[in-house]
Amino acid sequence: MAEIATIARPYAEALFKAAGANAGSVAVWLDELAAVAGNVQLLQFAGNPTSTQAQVFDVISGAVKTALPEMGKNFLRTVIDNGRIAALPEIAGQFRVLKNAQQGSFDAVVYSAFDIDAAALAELSGVLEKRFARKLNLKVELQSDLIGGIRVVVGDEVLDTSVKARLQQMKVALTA
Repeated sequence: MAEIATIARPYAEALFKAAGANAGSVAVWLDELAAVAGNVQLLQFAGNPTSTQAQVFDVISGAVKTALPEMGKNFLRTVIDNGRIAALPEIAGQFRVLKNAQQGSFDAVVYSAFDIDAAALAELSGVLEKRFARKLNLKVELQSDLIGGIRVVVGDEVLDTSVKARLQQMKVALTA
């Protein structure tokens, strides 16, 4: 069986090519489709031999928050017809990578013990863009075990200024 990334790549590339300048709006509905496709019950329903492709399409398109444009409906039908619903999250991820490469930006995850307001996030974004020397698309995730501070992951690079990391460094220094 082929790896999910190998299956997803042609779909992501074809959709990216078809989207052209509208890659940003396509990414929005594609992320919604990926979130819906990640539901275990939906995958069981889609895999049920008594479920028709039209029923699966109706359930998925009905579950997304925004109305799918014609391109989105056609893409979803193609994915369903080929039995690739489980690959939708990976397709969305690879599409995002292509879109970011076109725009010259990178996805970054900021792990924080506390919620970050919009003004602080904008300031943090400027500092991190200078630190990593590239344009970043920040996404904040709460992680209470950090105690304080933040941990930033950009691709395979990590910047950890959390209290948890500092305590770990002090523990290593004291036990050495």
